[in-house]
Amino acid sequence: MTHHWRPVPLALVAAACLSPHLGAQPESLARRLATEPPAALAKDARTRGDAARGAVLFFQPFLGCAKCHDAEAGVPLGPDLTRADKGTTAEHLIESVLAPSKQIKKGYETVTVVTTDDRTITGLLAGETADALALVDPAANGRRVSVPKADVAKRTTAAQSLMPDGLADLLSDRQQFLDLARYLIEVAEGGPGRARELRPPVTALVIPGYEKDLDHAGLVRALDDKALKRGEAIYARVCANCHGTKDQPGSLPASPRFAAHAFKNGSDPYSLYQTLTRGYGLMAPQTWMVPRQKYDVIHYIRETYLKPHNPGRYTKADGAYLAKLPAGKKGEFGPAPANVEPWAAADYGPSLMNTYEVGGPGPNIAYKGVAVRLDAGAGGVSRGKRWALFDHDTMRFAAAWTGDGFIDWKGIHFNGQHQIHPKLAGDVAFANPVGPGWADPETGGFSDPRPLGRDKRPYGPLPKSWAAFKGAYQYGDRTVLSYRVGRADVLELFGTESDPKQPGVAVFTRTLEFGPTAHDLLARLAPDGVAVELVGEPGAELARADGFVLLKVPARREPRRVKVLLAKGTAEALQAYAKTSPAPVALAPLTAGGPRRWPEVLKTTVTVGKDSGPFAVDTFGLPEPNSWNAQLRLTGFDFLPGGQQMAVCSWDGDVWLVSGLGAPGGALAWQRIASGLFQPLGLKVRDGAIFVCCRDQIVKLRDLNGDGEADFYECFNSDHQVTEHFHEFAMGLQTDADGNFYYAKSGRHALPALVPHHGTLLKVAKDGSTTEVLATGFRAANGVCLNPDGTFFVTDQEGFWTPKNRINLVTRGGFYGNMWGYTDQTDTSDAAMKQPLCWVTNSFDRSPAELVWVTSDNWGPLKGALLNTSYGHGKLYVVPHEVVNGQAQGGMCALPLPTFPTGIMRPRFGPVDGQLYVCGMFAWAGNQTAAGGFYRVRYTGQPVDLPVGLKARAGGVEVTFTDPLDATDAADPKNYAVKVWGLKRSQNYGSKHIDERPLAVQKATVSADGKTVRLDLPDLAPTWGMEITYRVKGKGGRTVTGTIHNTVHELPK
Repeated sequence: MTHHWRPVPLALVAAACLSPHLGAQPESLARRLATEPPAALAKDARTRGDAARGAVLFFQPFLGCAKCHDAEAGVPLGPDLTRADKGTTAEHLIESVLAPSKQIKKGYETVTVVTTDDRTITGLLAGETADALALVDPAANGRRVSVPKADVAKRTTAAQSLMPDGLADLLSDRQQFLDLARYLIEVAEGGPGRARELRPPVTALVIPGYEKDLDHAGLVRALDDKALKRGEAIYARVCANCHGTKDQPGSLPASPRFAAHAFKNGSDPYSLYQTLTRGYGLMAPQTWMVPRQKYDVIHYIRETYLKPHNPGRYTKADGAYLAKLPAGKKGEFGPAPANVEPWAAADYGPSLMNTYEVGGPGPNIAYKGVAVRLDAGAGGVSRGKRWALFDHDTMRFAAAWTGDGFIDWKGIHFNGQHQIHPKLAGDVAFANPVGPGWADPETGGFSDPRPLGRDKRPYGPLPKSWAAFKGAYQYGDRTVLSYRVGRADVLELFGTESDPKQPGVAVFTRTLEFGPTAHDLLARLAPDGVAVELVGEPGAELARADGFVLLKVPARREPRRVKVLLAKGTAEALQAYAKTSPAPVALAPLTAGGPRRWPEVLKTTVTVGKDSGPFAVDTFGLPEPNSWNAQLRLTGFDFLPGGQQMAVCSWDGDVWLVSGLGAPGGALAWQRIASGLFQPLGLKVRDGAIFVCCRDQIVKLRDLNGDGEADFYECFNSDHQVTEHFHEFAMGLQTDADGNFYYAKSGRHALPALVPHHGTLLKVAKDGSTTEVLATGFRAANGVCLNPDGTFFVTDQEGFWTPKNRINLVTRGGFYGNMWGYTDQTDTSDAAMKQPLCWVTNSFDRSPAELVWVTSDNWGPLKGALLNTSYGHGKLYVVPHEVVNGQAQGGMCALPLPTFPTGIMRPRFGPVDGQLYVCGMFAWAGNQTAAGGFYRVRYTGQPVDLPVGLKARAGGVEVTFTDPLDATDAADPKNYAVKVWGLKRSQNYGSKHIDERPLAVQKATVSADGKTVRLDLPDLAPTWGMEITYRVKGKGGRTVTGTIHNTVHELPK
């Protein structure tokens, strides 16, 4: 009997609340401070802060404040706080530290110049004549650079301050922030005299004692491929945020691009080490790194960026160079780094579904692999010594292996590597090649009937008439696979035994339990050369053909059970052992639900956000750490019947049940109910049952014995066409009123599609029987939003054939532009594709995610609006739009919220409280890098002041706001700024803005209700990109500011 998930009994929740607190994921200091009103922080700073202690912090090199804001200590790259104007209030100072780019003081904007010989120069504009620009180079301690205007190909002014975000995170706690704020306030109000009084006598950086004894030559000499990989991980996690990569710029304009940088402080290993240790220019000392980590990332930068792309800055670390380094003490390498690889430390349970490369002749890849641990012991599949691999596309026993390592952990959701997939580690005892594991019941042949991809290799599952995967039963530390061959049901349990006479030879077992079989069955067991024996009931027999050992199972009305023994040793030895091997165990008892695997219910808290604005954000604590080392990179959720519980999935394969949603600030109880799934990126509850969209299948979780855990991972649909490419994510999961499912399948990154699912929107029948391609031409569509009229909203990401990010209004049969998705479209013109609702430029949102309609009455004036989430920027946007002659056009505007710590991408409104819930994660290519997060966004009832209507008309645009504006102020054209630009769609990655230019706002007209403003734009024409910036007053005098990014396709009269 199957049990749907029901509310956890109150006693269980209470027990969880009384259990020791395991610790929620800590939120950064900067994030916590940003939730407090600046006025309240300023008041606390005046009453509780210590200006003298704050002065010591101000002059610490690791903060870098004095380098820019103190004329005696550095260069004037920022305003002199001792000569602040009257507008520099205490609240303004607080905001400037926590959100430096929110308001950049005039004269301190960052200017980037691209010269005609393709050099990039970034700095502050120090002066300008008719013939030249004078820039202050912040990376060179304020050196002035003169650039002739004749050499300028492009000039842009950045909207991002040179002062980096997150400075508060370099402080230890809130008290230190109050101390620093008190110093800033007193200096700004007291002027140079007060600054001199507070100036500390010593400002030196404290260098750890071990630095003077380091064996730098030994550290450099030890750099190898492993160090390169460690350095790559550090660079991706920390450095790339500002410095970017070869192809993707970082978020801080002044940060060097290593592939072309001149390295004013030296580019040899020791000089780079000193830069990391002591800081240079705006580069703060990286005090969190130990010496080995510094040299690891230096090694990565030199080998990846300098040697191939900037060879003039690559210094050979030969014997002569090493001899010149400080001698130190031989073998003194400083403290050991913390070496925790969370993907390898996690307990995934007894099995893990993934794509695995077997190795050997091939390619031999199990695209829908189920790796099962065979030996006993704690820690799950990754801690074993013996394993079996099953491919549920082909129903084949793909491989058996032994050793100290499970897999090499190379993969996008493991160690983060792109363009690769994990490979079996250790010693492969035997492997079967790609192809059916069972013969066609009609013909008895093994010829692979699956359709070929465009690379002439077969992909996808076997025809349903041949075989079908039914799912995996979980019973303690055992995984029982269930599938059908023809009309015969099969249960299979992998195992291992040891022959006392051959202790070094692993004996692998396949226990097979057959239901009534109306036809003969024939299985491919192993290649010739592998010893094979049978144990169990008579009737089944071994045979050999075409280089393989086969298992023949005659038709029979009664169920039967047989155990296959396979070993790398001699046939004679295995034959002798088979006489002592135990009889095959009965598998049916393992399919009724087993003991609870995760009895511990974890308690976390809800941090309730302040209601100081129109929206408040409550942060749900995640159950980290936990005894399974499970990562909480959250990728989907939905509410269970009653709305007081939800099911939540993570990218790493877990599903959790979360209880306690009723109390706004109460405790949450997290119960792990499933593990080992393949990259879940969507979850939907239908009729009380939990469905999870994985890379290989849609899984329906079944609780067979009512203990709250999933005992059967039913394969609801496995039509998914999986290749080895890292980028083909299966994202989102939604249902329509009839119960049909929808999800989006990504294409291959930088490569043409191979299979029909690449780059598509897919529909799965409500019974899971079929999958239909609804639309094509996507690159990386992060989820799907169903519209009331049967259309869809789907976002997509910048890349090849996709000049910028976008929001698409999708209709059945449409082609949406990515020629490298699976399509028969040969016309590359823009006219041949369905145009998006809007193109989204990277600086506005570098990676849009899933959209949602506001259906809740509790969201006041936004009810009926469309919202978009952002994986790239961790923001929430409203999407005002219209449809003109069948073409959607509109744009996005950010809600007045602080950015979320992680990328958010799955939104749903709560059925009980009517508030918005969002979850998300970070992997790569995002600005918000917290590993995962879960939040509730509440409307507080205050004025929202957001644009909910956007109409383009001949000669102008009409913007409708949620709340009335001040009629006089809103009618002033000077309070608006508009610019437009073009894009070029091609097979190149993305597009620069083309012909970016301002449009004059000739007139602003306000409607009678004060909510709609028409901006007269005489030069307006259809445009790929448009930005509308406004700063007006609302009714009652409140300030209303915002930026809309939109697209205009048509201009009706």
